[in-house]
Amino acid sequence: MTRLCVGLTGGIGSGKSTVAELFGELGAAVIDTDAISHELTKPNGQAMPGIRSAFGDRFMDPSGALDRSKMRHLIIADASAKVRLEHILHPMILDACKKKMQEPAPYHMLMAPLLLEAPDFLKLVDRVLLIDCTEQHQIDRVMQRSSLSEAEIRAIIALQLPRAERIRHADDIIENNGTREDLIPSIAALHRRYANFVDNHLTTD
Repeated sequence: MTRLCVGLTGGIGSGKSTVAELFGELGAAVIDTDAISHELTKPNGQAMPGIRSAFGDRFMDPSGALDRSKMRHLIIADASAKVRLEHILHPMILDACKKKMQEPAPYHMLMAPLLLEAPDFLKLVDRVLLIDCTEQHQIDRVMQRSSLSEAEIRAIIALQLPRAERIRHADDIIENNGTREDLIPSIAALHRRYANFVDNHLTTD
């Protein structure tokens, strides 16, 4: 049986979680790499021994979980720290994604912010769905949901793949410069296409 895996990606504050939630309500099996990462870096999480060894105890919070604020500041200041952290986390996240993709579903949607920058993850997907918006919308959304300053958000955006590059690599694009309700028609249309992928694929073979 032919299975479809759609890679859902976009910059910080683009609205990936909202879009994934709406696809999930329609029946997509959403695999959230951020959620997997949080599970791996919680107290006694599988990734914590490697992180402690690579970065030291000061990057753990009092509960024994990864101190994400300290790690975020380190990554902004030192690009090599990002590479070291990904070297620890990515193999574990990749393994978890592969296991979840074996579960039956109309299609799977792999939500990965760094999808286009991580070849091993990109190999898992058949199509790339980009959630796109203006940089100002990114900044406004992140400031509404977090305590990050505009300068911190801009620094994170600068570390991510440029918007033009994301657009160039996308198979499908959803513009998210409006409300949640504005997203529904585009998501419904893409869901129908993705859900019918197997039948269409077999018909055209």
